[in-house]
Amino acid sequence: MNPISKPASPEPARLLVVDDNTINRMVLSRSLEQDGHIVETAENGREGLEKFRTGSFDLMLLDIEMPVMNGFEVLEACLNDFDLRQIPIIMTSAMEEIDAVVKCVELGAEDYLTKPVNPILLRARVGASLEKKRLRDEQRKLFRTFTTREVAEELLRDGFSLGGQMVTATVLISDIRSFTTITESQAPSDSIELLNQYFSMMFDAITQNGGIVNQIVGDGVLAVFGAPIYYDDHRERAVKAGLQMLEQLKVFNQNQLAQGKTPIQIGIGITSGEMVAGYTGTQNRAIYTCIGDTVNLADRIQEYTKEALRPLLIDENTRRGLAPEYKLEDLGRIVFKGKNQAVNVFAVIGG
Repeated sequence: MNPISKPASPEPARLLVVDDNTINRMVLSRSLEQDGHIVETAENGREGLEKFRTGSFDLMLLDIEMPVMNGFEVLEACLNDFDLRQIPIIMTSAMEEIDAVVKCVELGAEDYLTKPVNPILLRARVGASLEKKRLRDEQRKLFRTFTTREVAEELLRDGFSLGGQMVTATVLISDIRSFTTITESQAPSDSIELLNQYFSMMFDAITQNGGIVNQIVGDGVLAVFGAPIYYDDHRERAVKAGLQMLEQLKVFNQNQLAQGKTPIQIGIGITSGEMVAGYTGTQNRAIYTCIGDTVNLADRIQEYTKEALRPLLIDENTRRGLAPEYKLEDLGRIVFKGKNQAVNVFAVIGG
């Protein structure tokens, strides 16, 4: 008969053991280190919570009965912290009352172990909790691949539901000039490579100023500043992003010319005001988007850059949020298609 093989050890992880009993800390630490994990300890709840907040841990083993701050209080504090509640916590206690177990689960504990802790059971519970965390981390990474970090975190925190709410924010819409003509003169693979390099540089300018890329339609980009995360200076952030995009475009075009390729030009329109932000589509397929007159106007202004021969235009509402040092050129009041009243448009020359 073949001997029963020892279960494979979980991948090494950084673990935090919080217990006021020195012997318990030593026993748990030694057992976990034998499984290849990196272990740190804390001797009371407050110290454990401080370490948990400042360190990069994969899991915490938390005693319930401790001085200064007990395990229930630590667990509740972690549950109220969005970043900390993503990390599994296994409670350890000499108490076997069902009420204690129920309270731990209700507060968000991943699992519960009674002391003295069985080493085999400890290995199994830690391994299972780390695997769950790994799957949750992969889910977060997948969400962030197909949407922005802010939208991904909102989905993980609040869940998904169709609908929107009225917000005050700023919209930036940009577009590559004569992109169809450019694509006709080169291979499709070259066009894709051009867009990937271009988007990478433009997205950096947007995200560095707190904006989120809301939509990509062909060679066009729609970005929002102030939703789903609100900033008081959302108008100035958008204009800073627009100016940085134009600076990035200079670098991009230098690389294009150095490779014997065609340089590109873009137009950027920025407007501020009320809009509806939320998820639209179906339960099976939806996107986070913003709709309303403010968004439509940004697109009209972006189109007007062709006629104005200025790459970055803003409306009056956006101008009101800018500091005096921004250099602007008043282009007057323009009546756009679909609008009954003229809109005062400004070209941003510098900031």
